[in-house]
Amino acid sequence: MSDDKHGKLARSRGAQNAGGSPEGRPGVRLTEDGRPLREVLSYSRRGSRFTARQAGAWERHADAWVFGADAVAGISAPLDVNDAWFGRQAPLYVEIGSGVGETTASYAAAHPDVNVLAFEVWLPGVADTLARLEAAGASNARLCTVDAAWSLTELFAPGSITELWTLFPDPWHKKRHHKRRLVNQPFVGTAASRLVQGGTWRLATDWADYAAHIAEAMATEPTLTGGPVDRWTERPLTKFERRGIAEGRAIADFAYRRSLVE
Repeated sequence: MSDDKHGKLARSRGAQNAGGSPEGRPGVRLTEDGRPLREVLSYSRRGSRFTARQAGAWERHADAWVFGADAVAGISAPLDVNDAWFGRQAPLYVEIGSGVGETTASYAAAHPDVNVLAFEVWLPGVADTLARLEAAGASNARLCTVDAAWSLTELFAPGSITELWTLFPDPWHKKRHHKRRLVNQPFVGTAASRLVQGGTWRLATDWADYAAHIAEAMATEPTLTGGPVDRWTERPLTKFERRGIAEGRAIADFAYRRSLVE
């Protein structure tokens, strides 16, 4: 398949199967006077061209393993993700911003008794994750191309997620862009409420100012206890972590547990 056809496949199949709106959110919220509401997103748009490897993996697995805006359109109550997307009940592990899927694929392969749901809006990254899952022989992972912040609020019932991972989120360095950082006080409150009692939220960043920002935001949530920890041993060395180390940045890991008393 030519490079041009790979690009067309990414766009056409992405629109059909991963379905999301260009912003990664189903539907458009309106202002009081009916104008489209400009919402702050925690990610930026990237290219959609597939490699041959990614295109093949997408063709083989996207229909069964990838869920986009079409899959959640019209939902008015929390979704039983385990039943609807995995076809079984198991502890649910959620990664936000899974990139090319190193952690999702590695963990799913090592823990076939859990369900792993990865949120990623970059379609080549989703396709790369499919290829990694296929190579690892793991069938217990699913991918969602809908905005994760929206999804946590609209799709998940309180107390439904066993573990949540936010590994190397976009740091949005410039001060005027800090409002786009995923880990902020409102998001922390929502995410904490979706964890089961005793559930864990793991985070990592290679930017010192974002590490301080994370610690400050997490400290505002009374149901979470935790803080800086040693590197999570089950996290593969991702390209973002390698880049940070190569550029001399220290990696900061955090782990928080939802307390039994709110």
